Amino acid sequence: MTPKSPGDDRSDHLDHVDRADRADHVDHVDHVDHVDIEDFTTVVETFTGIVIRLPSVEKLSFTTLSVLHTLTHDGPKRLSALTATEQVSQPAITQLVARLERDGLVERGPDPGDRRAVLVRATAAGRRIVRTRHRDRVAQLARLFDQLTPEERDAVGAALPALMRMAALGGRP
Repeated sequence: MTPKSPGDDRSDHLDHVDRADRADHVDHVDHVDHVDIEDFTTVVETFTGIVIRLPSVEKLSFTTLSVLHTLTHDGPKRLSALTATEQVSQPAITQLVARLERDGLVERGPDPGDRRAVLVRATAAGRRIVRTRHRDRVAQLARLFDQLTPEERDAVGAALPALMRMAALGGRP
């Protein structure tokens, strides 16, 4: 991580990450223009941890939540497609979908493009969980945002178009 200079407001929780300790550091460009990609990656990983570990009334696994999110945002999918997007084995996704179907969070139906295939889609209850978690994330991030200075808020706002483009380039808008 780039050393802090006086007046540098980067959070101390990122200080524990030292370049020498990054075991998977590959030989690549660490800076693109004026952005330290290692620091950027650490911040993204930290935010991922913050937003994925929301307290929840529903005790659902990360994979369950990911499947519901995928089906809610991307629409119905075959089991084989879910295996690929969720990076789990075919037996694991089959068991998970069976459990979600039993719990009323997904349903299976015919694939109009191939009568032999089955599509899995989120039910209203499954979509409600995704919406509720999104609202919880908005509230959590709003509390953090409220603690920023006006200049920091402006900087985050100015970065949003580029971050949205990066998200779209990564496969999920």
